[in-house]
Amino acid sequence: GVNTAGEPPFEIRGFSLGNAVLGSGILITILSFVDYLGNAGNDGLSVSGLGFVYGIPICLAGCALKYAEIEPVPCITSPDAEGLFDQKATEIISKIKQDVTRHRYGDEAHLDTTVKRLGLVIPGKAYPQLRELRESRSPDGELQFSMVFQSLETPYKMWADPARVKKYETFFGGGLEAQCVKVDAEQRLVAIQLTTGKKADKAEEAAAS
Repeated sequence: GVNTAGEPPFEIRGFSLGNAVLGSGILITILSFVDYLGNAGNDGLSVSGLGFVYGIPICLAGCALKYAEIEPVPCITSPDAEGLFDQKATEIISKIKQDVTRHRYGDEAHLDTTVKRLGLVIPGKAYPQLRELRESRSPDGELQFSMVFQSLETPYKMWADPARVKKYETFFGGGLEAQCVKVDAEQRLVAIQLTTGKKADKAEEAAAS
């Protein structure tokens, strides 16, 4: 199933840690420089000297975080699906949404281990990039949860391979119906769409009606 290894013991949401560290470093360095100019005639180690000692390394750390940063992806919910996620989402779907809607650091891409284990990464080629999540309501009132990827290197036929589509259903926790959807051929956008509700249950309901 979805790999949750390497998760941080806490989460920071709503802002970029890289921006915060970089901004702090710049602020400390500027204030130290101003203090240095104001106390140019003084001897000995001053506050400005300490600021330079710590401000520049903090700036470098912020730059490193920004370089390794992956932005959170947007989640688009159709009007008729408002509130449906809280009612229908499975534990794994909830975990995926929680994971990709925050900043991440040091990964190749959002869900990088997931697409690799699903065989969707061609050796030596770029990882498919998760661009957005979509939530909609199926005709029978179930949650349709779509993970939309930009797949510049991995061809659509690999995503839509019937055996792999069947694997999506078990990989993401079972009790789901999976589909591969071509979202935009020109932009190379493809979605793994997971619909809640077991196939067997739906078949029994259809037979009874």
